[in-house]
Amino acid sequence: MTPEIVILAMIAAFLGLRLYSVLGRRAEHEEEPIPGRFEGHQGQPGARRVPAPSKPDAKADDRPQPRQPQMRDLPLAAPSVERGLAEIGRFDRRYDTLAFLEGARGAYRMILEAFWKGDKAELRALCDDDVYNSFAAAIDARVEAGESLDNRLIRVEESTITSAGLDDSYARITVRFRADIAAVTRDAEGLVIAGSLDDAVEAVDVWTFGRDVNSPDPDWLLDATDEG
Repeated sequence: MTPEIVILAMIAAFLGLRLYSVLGRRAEHEEEPIPGRFEGHQGQPGARRVPAPSKPDAKADDRPQPRQPQMRDLPLAAPSVERGLAEIGRFDRRYDTLAFLEGARGAYRMILEAFWKGDKAELRALCDDDVYNSFAAAIDARVEAGESLDNRLIRVEESTITSAGLDDSYARITVRFRADIAAVTRDAEGLVIAGSLDDAVEAVDVWTFGRDVNSPDPDWLLDATDEG
């Protein structure tokens, strides 16, 4: 074999080894795990297959939302009443007409029941001075006559705001109540001298509630009473 052939054979062998080395590393590289395809600790067996991520759910805000139930509408009010309520709302950010009406109905029942029982302490907490003094005088006169009231508020049929306004910082709202009341008056011996618990009669009262909107106290007091 000539020296030239030996040299060419050596060069061919060298190139073959280089080619094998390069191809071998490329094949090994192609078999490496694809990032994101498996999950597990590095180099530890038992890694599990991670399913391909599904399309993320739409955010709750992006989905069509069912229509929320609306709060019941207020009874139709005169424009002057609406203006008065709006004025109160501008000065008292906590004011809410629906909440006020709910509170007024509750106060109507509490005040009537306190008056019928002669509970001056309860009336003192719910009425302003003038109204309280009127109720207290009526209670005293009743006690002096030896009479007592055995009344029942059956139901409040209607409560409607008839006027509203702001005098400086003092808000006043007038509510007309229509209610069914069973009324009985008893003498000192407990005998019925007027009325009947079996027959409820319709009563219409027009009460005005007031509150200083600058006061931290959120409670409204009964400011005036009248009959409708």
